[in-house]
Amino acid sequence: MKYYVMILCCFLFNITQSQNCNSSLYGEIHDFHDGTAISNATIFIENLNKYTTTDIDGKFSVANLCDGQITIVVSHLACETKRLEIQVKGETFKTINLEHHIEELHEVEVKGSANSKLTKTSQETLLKTETIERYSSLNLGDALKQVSGISSINTGSTIVKPVINGLHSSRIIVMTNGVRLQDQDWGIEHAPNIDLNTAGSITVLKGANALAYGGDAIGGVIVIEPSKIRLNDSLYGKTIISGHTNGRGYSFNTSLTKTYQKGWYLGAQASMKRFGDFEAPDYSLTNTGLNAKGFSINGGYKTFEQGFNVNYSYLDNEIAILRASHIGNIEDLVNAINSPQPLVINDFSYDIEAPKQEVTHQILKTSFYKRFKNFGRLEIQYDFQNNQRYEYDVRRDSDDNDKPAVDLTLKTHTLKTSLKLDAKSNFTYNLGVNAGYQNNFADPSTDVRRLIPDYDKYDLGAFIITNYRINNDVHLDFGIRYDFNQIDAKKYYLTSRWEERGYDVDFNDIVIEDLGTQLLTNPKFEYHNISASAGVSYKVNDKNSFILNYGLSNRAPNPSELFSDGLHHSAARIELGDLRIQKETSNRISGTYHYENKGLSLNFEAFYNHINNYIFIKPTGVEYTNRGAFPVWSYNQTNAALYGLDLTANYNFNTQWFYKNKSSYIKGNDLSQNEDLIDIPSIKTVNIIGYSNEKWLHFNTELQSELVLRQKDYPNNNFEVYIPTTEEMVELDISSTPPTYHLLHLQSNITLDLSKKTDVNIGLNITNIFNTNYRENLNRLRYFADDLGRNIMLQLKLNY
Repeated sequence: MKYYVMILCCFLFNITQSQNCNSSLYGEIHDFHDGTAISNATIFIENLNKYTTTDIDGKFSVANLCDGQITIVVSHLACETKRLEIQVKGETFKTINLEHHIEELHEVEVKGSANSKLTKTSQETLLKTETIERYSSLNLGDALKQVSGISSINTGSTIVKPVINGLHSSRIIVMTNGVRLQDQDWGIEHAPNIDLNTAGSITVLKGANALAYGGDAIGGVIVIEPSKIRLNDSLYGKTIISGHTNGRGYSFNTSLTKTYQKGWYLGAQASMKRFGDFEAPDYSLTNTGLNAKGFSINGGYKTFEQGFNVNYSYLDNEIAILRASHIGNIEDLVNAINSPQPLVINDFSYDIEAPKQEVTHQILKTSFYKRFKNFGRLEIQYDFQNNQRYEYDVRRDSDDNDKPAVDLTLKTHTLKTSLKLDAKSNFTYNLGVNAGYQNNFADPSTDVRRLIPDYDKYDLGAFIITNYRINNDVHLDFGIRYDFNQIDAKKYYLTSRWEERGYDVDFNDIVIEDLGTQLLTNPKFEYHNISASAGVSYKVNDKNSFILNYGLSNRAPNPSELFSDGLHHSAARIELGDLRIQKETSNRISGTYHYENKGLSLNFEAFYNHINNYIFIKPTGVEYTNRGAFPVWSYNQTNAALYGLDLTANYNFNTQWFYKNKSSYIKGNDLSQNEDLIDIPSIKTVNIIGYSNEKWLHFNTELQSELVLRQKDYPNNNFEVYIPTTEEMVELDISSTPPTYHLLHLQSNITLDLSKKTDVNIGLNITNIFNTNYRENLNRLRYFADDLGRNIMLQLKLNY
């Protein structure tokens, strides 16, 4: 037995002697961007349970290693942790690069509502996931009203357009998942085609401070980003179900994402909403329902150094428009405005009938990025959008009610590339070029004169932005952008309208065919726009910070402002564009003061925006057609000034009780006519008192007081109309504004932890608690009916 033991010991001794365990691993750890050494980084050898750290020069060494493969984990505060397989043989050297911008790669848990912050030199506000999910069954405009200085211009309760500091529509850029939204948003009653459930965060940039998105954002930029991808082996998702008493509506949204530690990911999302006729406090709002559905698919590969993404989204909205708003003649319009109730009130129904809109929007996007050590990040993106809009009129021949009065197809192709140079710690440069082609086709088979013509649009833009950090307290931003836009349209004009507007004198050269009663024209317009911005942020101390920003932006007129010519059926009015309209030029100065001390946070923003050739639409009279008599609204230009104040205040009494205030004031002046501008938001203040207690099933509740003052500053656009039945002239009052109103809302929720990875949130929201009668000045249907009465919403959200 002793003999066998001696043989085994000798065998093991020979194996040990033959394996080299005198090898070593040494190396350096650098920052990926600028190559600087990273000290105090931790290097852990998994299979040997050995640790070491880097010195002040970023160097490390590990001795007494055996030859062969080892696994090391390199980590550092605020850096992406790296796991590497290394083959050791003798003295082995390894250079490792870490990334400090870890927030670009991982999901960040976000809680709370709208929190203002100072980022670079722009007025910037972030809506986080919890707030967005609360409005899951509503729309983008409703969610954005949680930000001070943002209101909305509505057509009823389901068509909501955001208004930033008094500006809306083409003056606001909406970016969704890196794609600039292109839909027929020219009209007031055209809402952005966005499914709010695809958003993980929403950032609002007020003013022309984001040249990377476009030079025509006179009002601001809304940046909608999906949830961040977790770079680990995981399968996660969420489902949200909501039910509403007002409109007897319900909504459903679900999403599921599969991710892999190596960087691959695949996700899908689907949602649907269904509402019937909504209700004012005293009556039903006939034909105001909504039927919406959509889905998106997202996949790709993502690491810090490179990656790609492919995304497809589809959204289909069927939107009813208040039946009582469709007026057949001027006498009906006068009666409707003077009546305390709508002229058409029927029993509740889920049916959606004319007048209505049917809109589908599709986006296909693919992008690729690559990071270069000690240099920067290059990104290339292509996206395609297809927007199909049908608008249905109440036709005299009921057999034709299924034929749209407006049939528009808008197709947009965009290619863009950007290069961010961030190798220097105190300098960054962002350069980019974009090119786009857009085609609008107005189907003539509607048997109705086309409000918007066929056209081709070409865009080309380039920008450069630099951010300079003088020190930790002072930051400077500078940027300049050039944009070229060309519109090539084919449009028919009635000869009588052509001559009435004097086009036969100013634009006779664009007539390509004379058909007697009408003319075929070929308007072509080119616009060269220069935009710029400059800003400085100064942190006085830990409590006080300031921002000062200047923005120059130019916006070319949109197709509606140039070419509108006829009855806009969903708006029940005749709209007239003007071929003479020039581009707008905005000079905006803004300042922000931010104070933060213990439980108090205060954000005070002021702005002044001077706009040359400000484009607006206003009522100018009445026109009688074979379909009835309709008010005429015409596009005009003037020199204008808009200025105002936005206030956001938060105070935490203790760890459970808190108070919030969001207030805004804006004034708009027509400098050329020395009068007030039309469609300026009223003074608004919102006060919130809230309570939270983690021990009570993560209980949160808020009571919200919303006070909106009567808008007393408005132009007098009233005019007289002839009433055939009484044979008299009557003043049509479409200028007077509704009275002040005050509403109370309640929001409350609890969270039940079902397991370590699964929880369910139960939310209860009550809007307009006391069922108050009111009319909002910027609601296009305020002439015909009150706004919504009380609504109770129950929401279940399952995270897994």
